[in-house]
Amino acid sequence: MAYLQPADYPNYGLPAGTTADWITAATALINSYCRRPDLNVVEYTERLRVTSGSQTVLLSYLPLAPLETATTPLVSITGRYARPRRGEIANEPLFEIAQAFSLPGQWNAIDPNAVDFDPNTGELTLPWNVLGLPYNEVAVTYTAGLATIGDDVKTACAQIVRNAQSTPALNASKTKMDTMQMQYFSSSLVDETVQAWLRPYIANRLG
Repeated sequence: MAYLQPADYPNYGLPAGTTADWITAATALINSYCRRPDLNVVEYTERLRVTSGSQTVLLSYLPLAPLETATTPLVSITGRYARPRRGEIANEPLFEIAQAFSLPGQWNAIDPNAVDFDPNTGELTLPWNVLGLPYNEVAVTYTAGLATIGDDVKTACAQIVRNAQSTPALNASKTKMDTMQMQYFSSSLVDETVQAWLRPYIANRLG
C-alpha cells in the first residue's frame, strides 16, 4: 500500500494534483532501500545460528509488532541443538548424553511465551532445552513493521517524489512514472535526509 494518500499531499508539501504513480514508485523505492517487502506489519521467517555461549539472536526486521488479531509478534519458534562446531562443546559429558538420546539435529517447538524479546532491537532471549543445553540454531516466524505509517516515512516518501520531480531525466513529459527508472536514479533520490528518516527500518541483514 502506498505510504501517502491524496488527503496527505498538502500536509507533506505535494501539489494536490500529484498522480498516484509518483507515490507508488516512491513507495517501491523506500521498500527497496529498506530491503524489505513492506513497512506495514507483515510476517517473516528466519533461520538463525546462535553464537556459542549465547542464548540470544537478533531478528532482521524491526520493529517487532503483532498483527491486529494477535497478541505477540512471535508466531512460532523451533530450535535445535545441532552438532557443535569444532571447539564449541562446552560440556563434554552432557554432550555425550545428548548424543545417546539422538538430540543433536532434532528440531523442537519452543513456546513463544517462554522467549523474552525486545520489540525495538529485535533481540530474542531463548530458554534452555530439556537437558539444559543451549540451542545453537533456531527458526523464527514473526511479524514486524509499522501498525501506522508515521510522519517520518510519509515525509521521506514526499521528499523522494519532490527529488524525482526536480530531476530533469525523470520529469520529461511523463504521464506515468516507471519504478525501474526511479530505481536507476535511487542514489540521488534517496538523499541523506531521506536516509536519516528511513534508517530505523532498514533490515539488519541482506536477503
